[in-house]
Amino acid sequence: MVSRKVAFLTGGLALAGFAAAFVLAQSSQAVGILTPDDAEVVALGQDIYADQCAACHGARLEGQPNWRIRGEDGLLPAPPHDATGHTWHHDDDTLFTLTKYGLAGLMENAPPSGMPVYEDVLTDDEIISVLSFIKSTWPDDLRQYHDELNAQSE
Repeated sequence: MVSRKVAFLTGGLALAGFAAAFVLAQSSQAVGILTPDDAEVVALGQDIYADQCAACHGARLEGQPNWRIRGEDGLLPAPPHDATGHTWHHDDDTLFTLTKYGLAGLMENAPPSGMPVYEDVLTDDEIISVLSFIKSTWPDDLRQYHDELNAQSE
């Protein structure tokens, strides 16, 4: 009788362990179209960022000074893409659309922007590479927040 109870208990604990491992594995998977853990994608994105983005957004993703205050031209300076900015506040699809089509891709009657449109400059995969590079630089807590944001938007 004792061996039967031990067998059920052991089996139940093993089943619970497998279930917990499955749940933990699911929650740790990245969500969205960006792949910040893919070294090859991130390296390509870093090169493209240096060539296409760093002149405005900074070599260290620091953005331009006073990026929240419109300049004399009426445009907002380029924001940072590091943890001090707001890039991580937007899901992958929003970031992709903004990069490819500019503000006009996100809203009607978009205000003027200094952000160039990359539709005819970069391929979709190159845009995803750049955004993956940017995300790869964020601290773990921001990356996790961003993954949760993506999960909510799916």
